[in-house]
Amino acid sequence: MQYGMNMREIKGSDEAKFKSGVLIRLWKYLYEHKWLVFLAIFLSVASNVLSLLGPVLSGRAIDAIEPGKGNVDFKKVFFYCALMVVFYAISSAMMYLLSATMVALSQKVIVKMRKDVFEKLVDLPVGYFDKNKTGDLISRITYDIDTVNTSLSNDLVQICASVITVFGSFFMMVAISPVMVLVFAVTIPASVAFTKFMTNKVRPLFRKRSAKLGELNGFVEEMVSGHKTIKAYGREKVMLERFDERNLQAVDAYYNAEYYGSMVGPSINFINNLSLSLVSVFGALMYLFSMLSLGDIASFLLYSRKFSGPINEFANIISELQSALAAAERVFKLIDEEPEKDDIEGAHVFENVEGNVEIKGVSFGYTPEKTIIKDLNLKAEKGRLIAIAGPTGAGKTTIINLLMRFYDPDKGIISLDGVDIKKGTRKSLRLSYAMVLQDTWLFGGTIAENIAYGKPDATMDEIISAAKAAKIHGYISRLPDGYSTVLDEDGINISQGQKQLLTIARAMLLPSKMLILDEATSNVDTRTEMKIQQAMRKLMEGKTCFVIAHRLSTIQNADIILVVKDGNIIEQGNHEELMEMNGFYSQLYYSQFENC
Repeated sequence: MQYGMNMREIKGSDEAKFKSGVLIRLWKYLYEHKWLVFLAIFLSVASNVLSLLGPVLSGRAIDAIEPGKGNVDFKKVFFYCALMVVFYAISSAMMYLLSATMVALSQKVIVKMRKDVFEKLVDLPVGYFDKNKTGDLISRITYDIDTVNTSLSNDLVQICASVITVFGSFFMMVAISPVMVLVFAVTIPASVAFTKFMTNKVRPLFRKRSAKLGELNGFVEEMVSGHKTIKAYGREKVMLERFDERNLQAVDAYYNAEYYGSMVGPSINFINNLSLSLVSVFGALMYLFSMLSLGDIASFLLYSRKFSGPINEFANIISELQSALAAAERVFKLIDEEPEKDDIEGAHVFENVEGNVEIKGVSFGYTPEKTIIKDLNLKAEKGRLIAIAGPTGAGKTTIINLLMRFYDPDKGIISLDGVDIKKGTRKSLRLSYAMVLQDTWLFGGTIAENIAYGKPDATMDEIISAAKAAKIHGYISRLPDGYSTVLDEDGINISQGQKQLLTIARAMLLPSKMLILDEATSNVDTRTEMKIQQAMRKLMEGKTCFVIAHRLSTIQNADIILVVKDGNIIEQGNHEELMEMNGFYSQLYYSQFENC
């Protein structure tokens, strides 16, 4: 569900419209829990109104004493003091309930916001993740949303209380002495002008702070994932220097934002204290001329303090508000990213797929200025094992991305069973394939759950059968808990080769008619890989299989081997035919043995 105006529209408008757009979207999240909002408003109004009665009662208690005469009406003094205690106690209790209500409300909003962000991440095309750092995305769903949460639960309460207190105090001061209120005709405009000036200066600094923290998180995520490589190449010092550079940038951005943001509070506090001094002077003069009673002066001073206090508080939290708005901007930008394009109306649903794949005149490039696949033609009949070989960067993985519709070709047609895959649903197309990538992925759970990831209703016999076919059953059986062994997140407590065997077992368990292996056995020894290929041939009878492999010795049994170079299929045939050609394939084949 989208809320309010699109962030791209806001970005093109002026700053005020942008800010209001973010606030409107946050309000619509709040309004989903309108009863909590109404309760919070009631508690805020009631608690502040009761608090505003205190200065009036204090003034009346003072007026019950006649200065210089020694006449004191203790009954009135105690009565007004008792009322003050009762009102302040009820006000404090309501403020406590208000804080608890706002915490509950903010938690509900954040749960919904995180859900929207995660749903957007699921809906985004693969290309988005190819262009954006994982750490920055994690920063948005954690740090940025937490920043918004803090602002909603704390700052919003203070702002609401400040608004009520300011207007209530102003009304009471006018009722006591309209003349003395004129003092604020000078100090309030000065406060507003200075606050507006600093707001415009601080806002871009907080945006930069959020961006730099996201970049730092992205760098740290890369370092953690590549820790072994850093150690192996002895690049610790270099990476520390790069981290220090990014860390200093983040710290500088944080310091600048906080430094200028913290200037607002003390400056506004100085202006407010100046107004109190002026009120005291004019109040004393009016008392001397019997224009005000001592109690009225005391009440006016208390109200002037209440009047200026919230303004000072607002100035103090304005930096937090700017931080929250900058964080909300990053979150909404992610929510507003274009999702993967919807399927066309009446799209074909691939069911009972036979596995006939044909590529006609396909050209594709990840960027318009660089074409990777050029006029590609391929026909893969059902039940055939199609191997794709070629040097790094030739476009092998790109072909797989096009088959799965992670990307759509710029030109040409890819069809499955005679149907253009652009005219079919992405979900049914992808479910027609079982896929194993070079970059393995396992989640925190048992081995059995990981193998059955694509088929949750699989029986234990089916899971064991798939594990045996993938040559991983023996290893699992030797574990203390067997198939109930719990893996750490991403399977970090097992070797890379074992992780790949588990993902292969996962793919073999699926009832899909086609299989894609994108260099999936690159971390498995040659002997095990050959056994897997033999077992796979038996299990994949009648199914179409696409295999990308660097080790040409492992694809000798393929029905068709496509040799790709610079985005073009330059050779095609089985192993024997390609070797007889004595062309590029044979050069690749022999070079692997020469380099051993």
